[in-house]
Amino acid sequence: MSIPQSGGAPIERHEQLAEYLASGSKPEADWRIGTEHEKFGFCKDTLKPLPYEGERSIRAVLEGLRDRYGWAPVEEGGHLIGLTKDGANVSLEPGGALELSGAPLETIHQTCDEVNEHLREVKSIADAIGVGFIGLGAAPHWMHDEMPLMPKGRYKLMDSYMRQVGETGTAMMRRTCTVQVNLDYGSEADMVKKFRVALALQPVAVALFANSPFWEGGLNGHKSWRSRIWRSLDDTRTGMLPFAFEDGFGFDAYVEYALDVPMYFVYRDGRYIDALGQSFRDFLKGELPALPGEKPLMSDWADHLTTLFPEARLKKFIEMRGADGGPWRRLCALPAFWVGLMYDGGALDAAWDVAKGWSAETREGLRVAASIQGLHAEVDGFRMHELAREVVSIAETGLKARARPGAGGLVPDETHFLNALKESIVSGEVPADELIRHFETDWNGDVTRVFADYSY
Repeated sequence: MSIPQSGGAPIERHEQLAEYLASGSKPEADWRIGTEHEKFGFCKDTLKPLPYEGERSIRAVLEGLRDRYGWAPVEEGGHLIGLTKDGANVSLEPGGALELSGAPLETIHQTCDEVNEHLREVKSIADAIGVGFIGLGAAPHWMHDEMPLMPKGRYKLMDSYMRQVGETGTAMMRRTCTVQVNLDYGSEADMVKKFRVALALQPVAVALFANSPFWEGGLNGHKSWRSRIWRSLDDTRTGMLPFAFEDGFGFDAYVEYALDVPMYFVYRDGRYIDALGQSFRDFLKGELPALPGEKPLMSDWADHLTTLFPEARLKKFIEMRGADGGPWRRLCALPAFWVGLMYDGGALDAAWDVAKGWSAETREGLRVAASIQGLHAEVDGFRMHELAREVVSIAETGLKARARPGAGGLVPDETHFLNALKESIVSGEVPADELIRHFETDWNGDVTRVFADYSY
């Protein structure tokens, strides 16, 4: 999750909130790709999740990356809770999953090189201390009480609040992992089209990247249990945002939505102040109970936007949030999928043509069905397998049109990063289908076999 913001100008006018989002607009030449991915760490001999402290721990991995590879430490309350280097950062999810938030890069060739280098670094540290890492959408057999809560003030507050709203918030925090890509927009109109495509086609990403069929030691009846967990987390801050498809949607409309989402915290002087359930609207008036008489800074607004969890999220860029964490190859396929759809005008128009006639009920139905059935989902006559075939073809066309070469010019474009998805379309299988097949055959119903066969 996000590293807290600090400082910034005081918010004196309501219009500054939308202006903050609008300031993310960039000319096309400056559009970048930021890939984030999470993975579970575990002790190789016991297959137990990593604690924060100890010889085999999250802290030991962070210290190894710091000392061997020159990452700069990020601390909170005397605890090492993250690292930064060259525009990228490594951070901790609430239950100890390790996340790389990549630097903004120009091509998928670059972002995939970054992913590969990061995983090689992590593996070298992990191997030396008897630790492994695996990419899955949900923890396969760990129970809630086995998962440590990392020593970050934000997580302590969130953990308390999650127990009061929804049903699955603490499961999301401790036992799920995702991969996402962050992309730019050129203007408010460009943001609107991209945001609508991102939301409408997120179920296709859920289906293609579904990789969490296991939960607490057995099959859970879903291809993406991670997606299922998000549906029962907190209705005020999750979902498919039907208002984004209404006439007049833009930065102002997103601001009004965000203002109606209850707050978690305010970050001041290195500590998190409890503002659970309080209103940012009251904060704007200087009436926040947590800080009476004080008005927010722009950093408070930036922080608040990170506590919204819809399927696509707007900040100074758009985050695509529907995919399960997964195998090494699919960490590069996710940015390829969305860059192909979003960063070429013809592809973006074609993607919107696919989804523009869908109702809110169809979009939500596809989201639910994708989490259960993957590519075999069907809603209102729309077959997910055929939708995925069409959408991946559009993404491939978009990547060809971008024509960004790699490998010193030997590779003409970025289309080969879609190969894992094209293979799924040919076979009709996503990663979850493969895991289920192993579970029911050569693994003899033992989900722990996934660690030996699928760890990085």
